[in-house]
Order: sequence, then structure tokens, then C-alpha cells
Amino acid sequence: MKLLSIETSTMVGGVAIMDDDTLIAESRINVRVTHSERIMTAIDHILMQSGMKIEDIDVFAIAIGPGSFTGLRVGLSTAKGLVYASGKKLVSVPTLEAFAWNVSFSRYQVCPLLDARKKEVYAGLFRWEGNGFLRIKNEQTVRIDKLLLDISEPTIFLGEGAVIYKDSIKERLKDFAIFGNPQNMVPCPANVAYIGMIKAKKGEFEDPVKLVPLYIRRSEAEIKQPIA
Repeated sequence: MKLLSIETSTMVGGVAIMDDDTLIAESRINVRVTHSERIMTAIDHILMQSGMKIEDIDVFAIAIGPGSFTGLRVGLSTAKGLVYASGKKLVSVPTLEAFAWNVSFSRYQVCPLLDARKKEVYAGLFRWEGNGFLRIKNEQTVRIDKLLLDISEPTIFLGEGAVIYKDSIKERLKDFAIFGNPQNMVPCPANVAYIGMIKAKKGEFEDPVKLVPLYIRRSEAEIKQPIA
């Protein structure tokens, strides 16, 4: 089974291809251009480098959120377009769960943080058990000071939110605060592919018509929209 994953939850976007349990290729880019300008180019490039065509892909996996509203919409629209055009299957992967896999087999709990603006973060809390991560706390939008009140043990922090609020985290948690290496602080399309492959083998496919991004909170446009 060949699977192509798409990760556009943050400014660091990327794609990956897996063939059953083997990672064939991965492409990540961290530049200040919109995903709409680069995602199809990245897909075309990785397919060419892998010696494949889009028709060879059996399943598409999309990082469903939370994250950048625009990025999530672009990624999901791209995935849906490929599914509609090819007639192939679609799986969704929670962004923060995939992020936690950057430090798989960790003996400490893992807290991926993405910048949600307004002095808030998108946060999740995971612990490695057996062959995967167990979700300790559901994804939420929360102020960093409130989040830290619930953490009382060594924790690995990942993501742009961990970079932005590093000083606050260190001040509150002291030696309990552990930060990922630079390569672990950005989303990984290969993790989306890996989790997506597990879901595909279980037959956990999505209806592309009904699938929507996991925003967690409303967009600015929705908040400002007058009530009818």
C-alpha cells in the first residue's frame, strides 16, 4: 500500500511517501510563502524523485489540525482534490499527535505546542505506552500559564509555541522543562504518513465530503460575523 501524506498545519509544510512500512521520501520546507504556492509543486517533486505517479498512490493522509487556519484549509482542499480526481482513500491524522512522534519512545510525557496567537497555544499532552502515544489531555486552546499549572513532572516541549514561550516554561517548571532539538521542533510529514498508514491498514478512512479541519476554536472571521 502506497500512501502520500500532507502536512500544512504551520509555516513548515511538507509531504512524504510511504510504501507499507517503508518511508520512501520526505520533503520539508520552512519559508515564508503560502502553502497554496508550494504544496502541489512539493507533491510533484517528491513523486518524481520517488519514480512514482499520482496514480500509484493508494491512500492520502492529511494532518487535520489544530494549526494555522489557512494552512489547514489549503492542505485539506489539496488532499480532497487528489482523492476526488483519483478515486483513492483518505485518512486524517491529528497534528499534535503526529508532532509527539518526533520523540517516540520518550520516557517523559510530551507536550507539543503551536502558536494560536492572542497569547494562547494549541496544546496536547501525550505519554508513550507500548507501541504508541497515549493521549493524556485532549487538544485545546489555552494560555501558557494556565497550561503549566497542570504539569508537575518532567515534560518534553515541542513546536513553535515552545520556542515562543520558552522563558515562561523554564521559569515555571525549572528542571522539569525539557525542549526538543531543532529538528524535533517542527512538524514531520513522515509521522503523518506513519500514523496514516496504521489507520489505513485498520480501514479507518474518512468521507472527504464530511471531513473538516480540527480548528478547536472559531476563526476571526467567524467571531466577527454578526449574529443573524
